[in-house]
Amino acid sequence: MKNKYSKIVIFLIGIILINYIGSKIYKRFDLTEDKRYTLSETTTSIVANIDEIVAIKVYLEGDFPAEFKRLQIETKLHLEELKNLNKNIQFRFINPIDKTQELIEKGLEPSRLQVEENGVLSEIVLFPFAEINYKNKTEYVSLLKDIFTNSQDQQLESSIQNLEYAFANTLHKVTSKKSKKIAVLRSNGTLDDIYIFDFLKKIKEYYFLAPFTLDSVVKQPQKTTKQLSEYDLAIIAKPTKKFTEEQKYTLDQFIMQGGKTLWLVDNVQAELDSLMQTGEALAYPRDLGLTDFFFNYGVRINLNLVNDLYSSQIALATGNVGNKTQFNNFQWNYFPVANSLNNHAINNNIAPVNFKFANSIDTLKNGISKTILLQSSPLSKVIGTPNIVSLKSINQKQNPADYSNGNKPLAVLLEGNFKSAYINRVKPFKLNNSKETGLNTKMIVISDGDVIANDILKGQPLELGVNKFTNIRYGNKDFLLNAVNYLLDDTGLINLRSKTVKIAFLNKQKAYEEATKWQLINIIFPLLLLGAFGLIFNYFRKKKYH
Repeated sequence: MKNKYSKIVIFLIGIILINYIGSKIYKRFDLTEDKRYTLSETTTSIVANIDEIVAIKVYLEGDFPAEFKRLQIETKLHLEELKNLNKNIQFRFINPIDKTQELIEKGLEPSRLQVEENGVLSEIVLFPFAEINYKNKTEYVSLLKDIFTNSQDQQLESSIQNLEYAFANTLHKVTSKKSKKIAVLRSNGTLDDIYIFDFLKKIKEYYFLAPFTLDSVVKQPQKTTKQLSEYDLAIIAKPTKKFTEEQKYTLDQFIMQGGKTLWLVDNVQAELDSLMQTGEALAYPRDLGLTDFFFNYGVRINLNLVNDLYSSQIALATGNVGNKTQFNNFQWNYFPVANSLNNHAINNNIAPVNFKFANSIDTLKNGISKTILLQSSPLSKVIGTPNIVSLKSINQKQNPADYSNGNKPLAVLLEGNFKSAYINRVKPFKLNNSKETGLNTKMIVISDGDVIANDILKGQPLELGVNKFTNIRYGNKDFLLNAVNYLLDDTGLINLRSKTVKIAFLNKQKAYEEATKWQLINIIFPLLLLGAFGLIFNYFRKKKYH
């Protein structure tokens, strides 16, 4: 008897000990094919550096349909993983139903989504956001990714696979200090602030920004060159005025010293506004004085226009109803929609990028590594300039046979030790510590200045990449953000942004049509199974005792 009680006591002590050890040691095994629950080194590093309490409020509590319940569960699982890495991360889920006005005042707009259940469509309103507070900083995480071109299931899949990047990116912003500096060129007729407002607002979250002019290089070449060398990256967005030799040499030496550059250049003068006024306009070469400059580095921006059957739309007036002008959207082949090649961290997993009057790029052999990041579709061609561009072409039927020479490069990454464009040439001015062979560096050349330009509506800048005529969202912002991150060696966040997770969703139509069948199976099959078990049990019982 005593031995029996001893075993029971030992058993109970064992259970208590196992539970205690289990509460102290946390370990999950990720057996998923896409390793969706395995945190990247970038996330681990960001979370490990958090030295004070991070309070996270997630406004995803409530009664949701199954799809959104999945987003809620995945968000909770991800935050538990982060908390396991660092106990300073504290989170709680909040039902926003009583905080609607407060959240709207914070700038968090609710999402209205169509939900189909049992063949009936209904609308739900939710606030898919998380609020992160760290020290005296507050940032918001959008948990539902906006993708207007995808279905709701695809939007949820994209949102789930974006969770790690969304939280890591925001935690990085609130816990890290800026270090890299970006010069935004403000000379040579580059884009005004209002046209690059949305993109600059985005990268300002990560880097120091400052306007920079090359106008003073004529009078103060040494000082201008020295000031530019203090920056890590220069952005040259759609210059329209010719560069002088002094300005080019300043930029050349910035590159030789290891400076990174992002070039967004139109080599042809062509604007939609001019077309809208008269219906046609002359597209002609724009002399920026950069042809020899780029040729030396290994690329040539051609004096042509890319005409692509895979393109975005523009709105044209088609008539009047009463006193109100009616507009319709039409495909405009001079606005190519370039697909990602998915061959580099910069272009991996991004939406198509919208170009406007782009030129093709040729790459030249010179020992510099070149990666084509974006290109036109296979059904594209080039139009030489000067040439008349007319809106009448919209109504003309296009022959696909004329578009057989596509895949024209539109964005190219160059990496390596560049040679000066002024090697073995007379220099525009004398410069201390000038270099003819540069340090290892990178540059990206994009043959369209409008890739970085956001639309304007009623005098206000819209979000970059959103077509104001169709409200379709393109990948311009993600592509350029990846480009800047890569040029400044912030590659960890790029890899997070392009992480792919495959989520299996329920076929609602099939589930609705077969609901009765599966309900009967779920009710009858267990009863049959139970009955069969009872018969077998009675059979063997009778056999044993009779």
